[in-house]
This record gives sequence, C-alpha cells and structure tokens, in this order.
Amino acid sequence: MAVTDEAIEKIKEMIVSGALRPGDRLPKESELAAELGLSRNSLREAVRALSLIRILDVRQGDGTYVTSLDPQLLLEAMSFVVDFHRDDTVLEFLAVRRILEPAATAMAATRISEAELGALSAQLDALGPDPSVEELVASDLEFHRRIVRGSGNSVLCSLLDGLSGPTTRARIWRGLTQEDAVSRTLHEHRAILAALRDQDVEAARSWATVHIASVEQWLRSTL
Repeated sequence: MAVTDEAIEKIKEMIVSGALRPGDRLPKESELAAELGLSRNSLREAVRALSLIRILDVRQGDGTYVTSLDPQLLLEAMSFVVDFHRDDTVLEFLAVRRILEPAATAMAATRISEAELGALSAQLDALGPDPSVEELVASDLEFHRRIVRGSGNSVLCSLLDGLSGPTTRARIWRGLTQEDAVSRTLHEHRAILAALRDQDVEAARSWATVHIASVEQWLRSTL
C-alpha cells in the first residue's frame, strides 16, 4: 500500500471508529503524524485527498476539521464526475436512474406534503406548453428533485441528484426536443403528479419508469 493510501486509511479508521466525529478538529499535523506513525508529507497528501471528496475541511489559519459527513456533501463529487461521461456510458447512468428514481417516486407517493404537491403543480403551470430547451431542462431537474426530496430519504436524494446533472440532461433534451417530445414529457410529468396526488404508489412508480425509459429508448436509438 502506498504511504498516502495508508495515511488515508488511518484517518478513515479514526472517523469510522468515532475517534474523530463530524465537526471535530484534527490534532496538529506533527502530533497526528506521530500518533499514526506517518511522515508529515504523507499525512499532508492524505488530508488534501480527503478534503477533495469533502471528508475533511481545511481552513487556512484555523486547522483541519471533519466535515458534517452529510450524504449530500459527500456525494457532491458524483455530479462532477457524471458531467465527464462519454456518450457510450450515458446509458449506464440512465439505467441506474431508471432503477432508483421510480423507487423514490413510489416512496414520495405516501410521504410528499400537500404544499409540495401544490408547488409542483404551480411549477408545471408556469412552464407553459412551449418552453425553451433551457427552461425545460431547469424545470425537469427541479421537478424530479422535489419529488425525490419528498421520499424523505436523503441518501437516495443525493445519489439521484448526482446522476441527474444539468449537462447530462441538456445533452439529452436538445436531442429530444428535435424529435418534438416536449408535449409527451409534459404529459408524463402531469401523470406523475396525478399519481402522487392520489397516493397511488404503483402508478407513481410506473409513470416514473415510463418517463425515464422513453429518454433511454430515444438515446439508445441515436448512439
């Protein structure tokens, strides 16, 4: 194991064991290096790597802290990585989304609030029947984000947020709008919303599946 990897593993063990908790400040570099039996250089590299993936927060002039370790924070890097997908792997991302998002939509059917349902309805009304690509992308992201948030599962919400980056959606929707699929998409959004209003778990799951599968089917035919 490389020395930096060893350093990362040792810091990870301290966090997992509870020796370091969310919000805790790490000991001084010299003290922590001696405690873990590491060189200061390898410790410094490990801290830098862990800060990039939001495990640690390096504050200049103050010290290094364990972050909140909130799922949304830890999974932030996923959306950055997703934006670098190749065209031949976007279908794999969509396949994962097709597994997770219908499940989240089904969960939301019995948990989402009336206020949130009203906000979703108002959002669709405000979009109108002939939105621009940019408006559709923004609305689509927010529509599904609100529903997934309504599932009450923060990990699921963070995972899907990472899989549904604006760049991915924009690439797909530019092609879809050329195929005059806007009206179909808006219809599917309305159907999902109706299922949520009825608290119909299976209908919500089914419409979410149809919605994502139609995108996947179109994309598969163009690659």
